[in-house]
Amino acid sequence: MRGFFHRRLGPEQAQAAFAVSLLAGLALLAVLGLGGYFAVQATSGNLPSTKQIENPELDQATIAYTADGKVLARYATQNRSMVTFDQLSESLVEALVATEDHRFHEHWGMDIYRPIGAVGRTLIHKLTGIGDVEGGSTITQQLARNLYNTQIGHERTVERKVKEMITAVQIERQYTKKEIIAMYLNTVEFGNNAFGIEAAARTYFDTTATALNPLQAATFVGMLKAPSYYDPLDHPERAKERRNVVLSQMEKRGMLPDQFYAKHQDDPVETDFQSSELAASLAPYFAEHVRGWMKEWAQKNDRNVYTGGLRVYTTLDSRMQKMANAAVEKQADGLQKVVDYEWSRRSNYKLGEDLEAYADADPEEPFSYYWDTHPEVVDDHVRGTQRYKNLTGKQGLGEEEALEQLKSNEAFADSLRRELGHLSAGLVSLDPRTGYVKTWVGGRDFEKGKYDKVALAERQPGSTFKPFVYTAAIDNGYSPYYTLKDSTFTYIMEGATEENKNWSPSNFSGSSGQMKTLREGLANSLNTITARVMIKLVNPQQVAFYARHMGIKSELKEVPALALGAGEVTLLDMVAAYSTLANGGLYHKPQVVTRIEDRNGNVLYEARPTPEEALPQETAFTVVDMMRDVIDYGTGRRIRWQWNLGDYDLAGKTGTTQENADGWFMLMHPELVTGAWTGFNDRRVAFRSTFWGQGAHNALFLVGDYFQRLAQSEKVDMSKSKQFPLPTDRGEGQALGSGQSDGQGGGQKENQDEQGRVGW
Repeated sequence: MRGFFHRRLGPEQAQAAFAVSLLAGLALLAVLGLGGYFAVQATSGNLPSTKQIENPELDQATIAYTADGKVLARYATQNRSMVTFDQLSESLVEALVATEDHRFHEHWGMDIYRPIGAVGRTLIHKLTGIGDVEGGSTITQQLARNLYNTQIGHERTVERKVKEMITAVQIERQYTKKEIIAMYLNTVEFGNNAFGIEAAARTYFDTTATALNPLQAATFVGMLKAPSYYDPLDHPERAKERRNVVLSQMEKRGMLPDQFYAKHQDDPVETDFQSSELAASLAPYFAEHVRGWMKEWAQKNDRNVYTGGLRVYTTLDSRMQKMANAAVEKQADGLQKVVDYEWSRRSNYKLGEDLEAYADADPEEPFSYYWDTHPEVVDDHVRGTQRYKNLTGKQGLGEEEALEQLKSNEAFADSLRRELGHLSAGLVSLDPRTGYVKTWVGGRDFEKGKYDKVALAERQPGSTFKPFVYTAAIDNGYSPYYTLKDSTFTYIMEGATEENKNWSPSNFSGSSGQMKTLREGLANSLNTITARVMIKLVNPQQVAFYARHMGIKSELKEVPALALGAGEVTLLDMVAAYSTLANGGLYHKPQVVTRIEDRNGNVLYEARPTPEEALPQETAFTVVDMMRDVIDYGTGRRIRWQWNLGDYDLAGKTGTTQENADGWFMLMHPELVTGAWTGFNDRRVAFRSTFWGQGAHNALFLVGDYFQRLAQSEKVDMSKSKQFPLPTDRGEGQALGSGQSDGQGGGQKENQDEQGRVGW
């Protein structure tokens, strides 16, 4: 102790400081001892109980993992993951002991030398400005404060210090030194919602507590003094200086190799920040959906998602998700350039039928022509803002005056227009054999728009709804080669209003007037054929019935226009329903979680996919076979030649709604069913050109890019030899039931009576 002062002060000052600190330290011990007796009497009822000391409770984050073991998300009020002593790097333990309590292994919770040393350091700081004001708490005492801060408190009083000491002694009697070290490092807060060393290691360095190297370990121990002040993200130079203090202490205690400090003292603090916010997740929309699912599960099972330290294992494949993210980003960005350019000019707005044609296009003012010709869209959205409501409410402005004031605010108007002109997109993949969700892209930017386009947004599906119409017909005995006339007609709907009673469906490219088979009608997305199937062969009630059993959970209006996608559905339901076809008629509810464990590894939930028979195998296989034609020669044929997918057994369907408001594409592979949607939040905003407004030229691009990445990847095995399941009574390669139509109209109904049947 005497040497400590001589190294920092002159001889006379050193003697005085030593004497004063010794007397002050002894006095402090006496005060603590005497005050302790009375304090214990007065505060014993406020000390942690034996049970609390034996079983300390800490909030722990619930962690969700992908199917291949990557961290998907953390759900927590305090982002914390507990670790044992064996999971702490040796450098971390040495840094902590060397800096915070180098006699840790010698004392029993209290170190009688620390109060004297603390007084000395504080005295030097007061006399010379050198060093810091220092407390005299051991690691165990700090742990006592961290664990029982309500009972002990943080005030600088004798009463608090006595409580802290007594609790520290109790902790030492209850736990080993290794357990105390681990408990302490699990309780400390490091900033950025990282509680405990494991969460901090992942947050600041994207590693684990086990793998921390000496520099990283020293950085964390340095932060203990003042986490915000020494945060390496906000204050890297301060963090470096404090880290070096820790390294020098480690060197002093013989815990570092020779010359390590000299070699690394100038090294910068290199972080790899990983936010615990959902927006930073690999799949934020999926993570948010899992959070909602977990909340419902937790309420039913008396668990807490945010404090329970649960381990949630999801169905998502991180490798496939990265490919889906990349595909959506690339194609949606390209399509955004198309729509920005097309709506920026009065004429000559179509540059080509390839995204590359628009890659270097530079519209001076994206969407400027749209805003000029559709002022009512902007006005409606201005009226929906909170600023407009404040102006017309609290400030008493008239509606038109408030409208003009906000529209003349350039920053406000530009922000609103950018939001309106932002193309939205969603993509989701399921394994049809289990219902397991493999990828989920609910939008282009989670921070800018959290409304999930996979599970929440309901949009008209357009022609992607047609397979349900043909499924109803096939299951009621009609052959894929049954023929109907490709011509427009008018159907008068009984009970409808005068303006809505006439329904006259027509084709996008006109009608041929010829007889077409059901196969041709579906492959080429002929509205006239599909409408005749709905009116002549089945009915809206039957079609809605089949759609619901196959997986559509949205409310469906049982009207003839349902045949062409007049209802509203979610992308997730559509992919689940298509999966029923791909899985031989067996429906699986989309599954996002496979297993849940508590913090001790006990299994609390385990998924057991149980399919429901929605369709006979024969019906499912027949419809899938018809939908192969969509890909081979129909509206979805681009998927093969543009994306090099000619070797796979694929089936699917394109879809576009009126005024190009929605673009859809559904693609089925025996092992993976994927759907994509593109559009704008306001349905009045759409692609300007008919070509780019079609699902075959927007949503298909997202799926095509994604599937091509899967096909080219060595990490994901998507089989080229796998084929859709045949009915059990069929042999390999056996032909479908009926023969070709005779071309004269009508075809065969395969021995079924005219009333048809339902396959349940």
